[in-house]
This record gives sequence, C-alpha cells and structure tokens, in this order.
Amino acid sequence: MANRQEVDFSGLSCPIPITDYPRVLLAHGGGGKLSQDLIRKMFLPEFSNAMLEPLHDGAVFPVDAGRLAFSTDSYVINPIFFPGGDIGKLAVNGTVNDLAMCGAKPLYLSVGLIIEEGLPMEDLWRVVRSMQLAAKEAGVAIVTGDTKVVEKGKGDKLFITTSGVGVIAPGVVIGPTAASVGDKIILSGFIAEHGIAIMSVREGLEFEARLESDSAPLNELVNVMLQASMSIHVLRDPTRGGVASALNEIAQASKVGITISEDRIPLSEGVRGACEILGLDPLYVANEGKLLAFVPPADAEAVLQAMRSHPYGRDAVIVGEVVANHPGTVVMKSTIGGSRVVDMLSGEQLPRIC
Repeated sequence: MANRQEVDFSGLSCPIPITDYPRVLLAHGGGGKLSQDLIRKMFLPEFSNAMLEPLHDGAVFPVDAGRLAFSTDSYVINPIFFPGGDIGKLAVNGTVNDLAMCGAKPLYLSVGLIIEEGLPMEDLWRVVRSMQLAAKEAGVAIVTGDTKVVEKGKGDKLFITTSGVGVIAPGVVIGPTAASVGDKIILSGFIAEHGIAIMSVREGLEFEARLESDSAPLNELVNVMLQASMSIHVLRDPTRGGVASALNEIAQASKVGITISEDRIPLSEGVRGACEILGLDPLYVANEGKLLAFVPPADAEAVLQAMRSHPYGRDAVIVGEVVANHPGTVVMKSTIGGSRVVDMLSGEQLPRIC
C-alpha cells in the first residue's frame, strides 16, 4: 500500500542503559527513581510536546468552540510485533480512527502502558518509537499517560490503553443511527489483511504472498471525504468482527436493511487463499486501516473519487446500498446469483486480534 513505511530500528539503540536494566523490573512501575528514569529517558524524548513536559496528572489544552469527540480503547494483541506493525502503532491508529469515524479531527491522545515484568527494554523502546512515528503521521500529540508494571506471569508482555480527543467541525453529523434508505455503501479497500497477517504469525504459517496488517490512520482520508460531501451519514472502521459485524451493527442501529454484492468486495488473492486454507470468512476478519461510508446517492460518486485520490482509499469501491426491506438485516448477493443473510457471529473467529 502506498504511504506504508517499513521502519528500520537496527541502527538505533534504547535510551535506557541495557547493561544496567536489560528488562523491565517491577520497580520501573513503582513511582520511584527507576520510574522517573523510564519516563524521562524513554517516553519524554519520543512524545515530547509542551503539554506533556510538565508531567502533571493531566494535560491542559485549548480547543476550538464546538463539539468534541472522545474515545478510548485497549490493545492486548498477540504477538506484539507483526508484519506491517506492532501494538504501539495499532494503539495510536486505532484511537485516531475511532475519532475519525465520528467525523472528528483527532487532536490529543493519552497512553496507558501495563508492562509485564521481564519485557526486554529494547522491545518496549521499539513500541514507544513506533507510537511516536504513528502519532506524527496522524498529526496528533500524546499529551499524558501512565505506566504500570505487573509481576511476571500476571500479564502478557504489554497491554496499551489509548484515549483520544478530537473536534468536530460545524455541519458534520455522523453516527451509526443515521443510515438512510438509498445510501450507497463505500468500502475503502481490500479487507481482512490485518486479521490474516496476525494469524499467519501466531500460527507460524507461510503463504506465497506476503501478508501484512493494514494498520493506518484514516483521519486525513475522512477529511478528504468531508471536503467532497458534508452529507456523509455513517462512518465505521470494521475492526473486530470485520465488515459483516460492522454492517449488522449499523443496520440494527438505523433500523434499515443492507444489501451488498459479493463480487464487489475487494479481496486480495493472498488473503482469499489464506482464508480458504484456514476456513475463515473474510467478511468477519478484522481490519485496522479500512472504513465503511454510508453516503447519499447524489454524493456517492464525488466521495468515491475523493477517496481514490488518497493513498488509503485508492481501492475504494461501492459494495452495496441501504434498502427499506428486511430492516436490521444484512443480505449479500452471491456471485452465483443467489443471496444469503450475513449474520453476526456469536463470538470471535480470532481472539486478541487488536
């Protein structure tokens, strides 16, 4: 995907003296000297900004007059490093995207780290560095946070909680209950890349095509879309539960029917082959860099072309529409001419995917 950058950490070194503390100790989360060293030597240099540097209990910042969006999420992904990203990049992009799906411009993030005792300090630094790069790409600042260390065996390497604040421009009204009959449904690109990339690493599987997570910040893509139309009704990033679950949630919240076409769903050959081998339905596999947009028919083409002008939307396609019949239900027209209900899963196909 364009704009995706492979970051080389080989020439860099962790700012915490590895000879003294090669792994995280419980004392690093105890509030004493080692905690201060971790904050001042590892976190502050990477996340440095005027609002963070006072190291107060919270950040104080001005905002434009109007409505704010606020979101929080936790990340427990296993493994913490995977093709196309890591838990740090995922945490920043995930919260940025949650704000963007509200139609907000993301501004500030908070970060909470729960670290298992014994985590290699180099691994922690790689994650911190990755978060800084992701925040820079998304144009947000990490302005406050917290660090805790738990005993070895009481966690699993590293958990991250991120919260974010964004501002919504006047005239933008986007929400899951706003889908209307006639809306065209636009999908921003190829699906199921994140979930399959995680599964391939977790299970030690190798495929002919290189599979990478699609983790990406979508706020600038949304900005381009809103410049094309302020009448977008619904935005959703189909993460856990995939496209199928996101569509079902919107259909039920808006009390409308949704029809999609199987032959319009963008799916790479690598993901298609992996799903066939693993017995997974790609509609239910997680994404971390894609969005669904519900757009009035008069504006759909303009929004589609705007999306295709952006690297994270260049493969966007209209995959379906909102209909009056079968309210609360998603129906897919198959490639062989029939149709089937695309229901919600009762559980997760792939646990700890984000």
